[in-house]
Amino acid sequence: MEKIMINDLIDFRRELHMHPEVSGNEFQTQGRIISFLKTLGIEGKEIGGTGVFVVFDSGNEGKTIMLRSDHDALPIQEINSFEHQSIYDGVSHKCGHDGHTAIMCGVAKHFNENPIERGKIILMFQPAEENGEGAKAILVDEQFEFQPDLVFALHNLPGYPLNKVVYKEGNFTPAVKSIIVKLDGKTAHAAEPELGINPAATISELIAMFDEVSQPDLERDDFALTTPIYIHMGELSYGVSAGHGEIHYTLRTWSSEVMNELTERILNRIDDIAAKHQISTSISWTEEFDSNKNDPKAVDYVSQAISANSLDSEMREWPFKWGEDFGLFTQRFPGAMFGIGSGENCPALHNPDYDFPDEIIGTGIKMFTSIAQKAINE
Repeated sequence: MEKIMINDLIDFRRELHMHPEVSGNEFQTQGRIISFLKTLGIEGKEIGGTGVFVVFDSGNEGKTIMLRSDHDALPIQEINSFEHQSIYDGVSHKCGHDGHTAIMCGVAKHFNENPIERGKIILMFQPAEENGEGAKAILVDEQFEFQPDLVFALHNLPGYPLNKVVYKEGNFTPAVKSIIVKLDGKTAHAAEPELGINPAATISELIAMFDEVSQPDLERDDFALTTPIYIHMGELSYGVSAGHGEIHYTLRTWSSEVMNELTERILNRIDDIAAKHQISTSISWTEEFDSNKNDPKAVDYVSQAISANSLDSEMREWPFKWGEDFGLFTQRFPGAMFGIGSGENCPALHNPDYDFPDEIIGTGIKMFTSIAQKAINE
């Protein structure tokens, strides 16, 4: 893609970076995407609340290929001081979704100027990836009337050399979800704790239980990582023996099948421990992500695109441990996610000093356009 257009995409990426919006609130971001596409002569339509989609329809029979990007930011205070720093306190693009969006706009320009001869290409600008709600919102929207033959997405990867493509067969990211366990006992005077039911012993046993069911060995198919996130009990009142508490954990497994088994085991253990201490529980789940399952044929198209563009690459042995709600698409449609290196010295994702490297925008465009063209013409 010509240098002038890349510069326009960089400017647009930095505009998005300056005006970040958290999951489900990307209303201005949605408008900016639609407006930018309009300058390219492309119609973007609203979907999934704060999402946008574009359809390139050849009018002829053929495959339907969907390419997906994301555009929500995070509730993180930026500490960078460059000109395009976030103008909002406590909100910033620390996962590179601004860059993913710029890449997809470049893909839109390519297919607008190079019409496909068969099938359809859907470009999906997805909101709310960070909380796992965006893919759900897209799929239940009545405008999502497509049945993609293949779906693809990418993510930038700090720690890998700039522009190196990272791909993998099988699961690319794990199943992830977070559990909230609220505990209700009975408050009492601190001098007479025997007259109440304090949740401290229950919390202690739950912590031990979560540690016991964890299986952090990456080489095992039953890999399971349990991470404590938040624990609270009682109030800062030293004359009161606590009667209430809560404990939050995040669970990660390579597959959705193992996640289901782990969930059942944990729920049974919680019931047993709570009953032992006469504690009532209420359990809820949040930020659920299906495992991102890469289809072999889709991975082959990724590999062909790497070769066609003479890019450095690496076949990863183990899945990444972070969640990605693109897994909801790959559970329903054959597809694949791949990564592009953001630089070995690039700050990690979700760090307050992270910034998406503009140097990889062109690589993202080349990968997506090559994948789509090969998939739709085969």
